[in-house]
Amino acid sequence: MQICNNAKIHAKSDAFILAAESMNPIALDQLPPAALEHVANYFRTLSEPMRLRILNVLGTRELSVGEIAQQAPSSTANISRHLAQMARHGLIARASRGSSVYYRIADPAVHALCDLVCGSIARRYDQALTERAAFAEAQAEAAKTAAKPGGKANREAPSHAA
Repeated sequence: MQICNNAKIHAKSDAFILAAESMNPIALDQLPPAALEHVANYFRTLSEPMRLRILNVLGTRELSVGEIAQQAPSSTANISRHLAQMARHGLIARASRGSSVYYRIADPAVHALCDLVCGSIARRYDQALTERAAFAEAQAEAAKTAAKPGGKANREAPSHAA
């Protein structure tokens, strides 16, 4: 499952809305300042495009830093830095196996949250495209009307002689 895949969002948006509703949300005005700081840090962690790429690469599987770096694409040092930040905020978990460390998404809410956000953005873009198409159609119609004999562009300007 990819973090932001519009085809999946449209097909599953109702399921994600139901999943989000079943998480017993707490209103922001009911959270103490320390909790709000934690929420802000969580969103700040998600605000970095490379971290979203990493989450997208991880999907529902476990991968090593090297595997993530190949698919992201970025250096292992850069990927490691981002993984450490995401681990600090509970988005991902790490498991050591022998000499390798594997990472996975630890918080299933990340999938729902990212899909909800991507769905919202997709709907806004769809709405903007619809509005632009209607505007372009109106402009084309106005241009056709003006080009016709007797249309606005072909009428003589009124004389202002006194």
